Amino acid sequence: MAHILEHPEMRDMGAEIERILHEPQLVRGSRSDAAVCLFYEFHAQTIVGGKWLCVVVKYLQDDAFVVTAYLTDKPKNGKTLWPIN
Repeated sequence: MAHILEHPEMRDMGAEIERILHEPQLVRGSRSDAAVCLFYEFHAQTIVGGKWLCVVVKYLQDDAFVVTAYLTDKPKNGKTLWPIN
């Protein structure tokens, strides 16, 4: 995860990245990779304004890992996995 925190806009987001994995506001499945989920939470104040924090997680048979994390204007399209309506 160190490479993610090297980006200026992500520098202070380490604790938020960890927390969002336990308490996401929204989780969507990737449209291009069934083994990937995107965890989202909106942050009204970041150094680049109000943005969604997205943490991308890849699940393997016996493991899971954070692929990347980034700030975005809106969540990507895909099947909503959480919250379940």
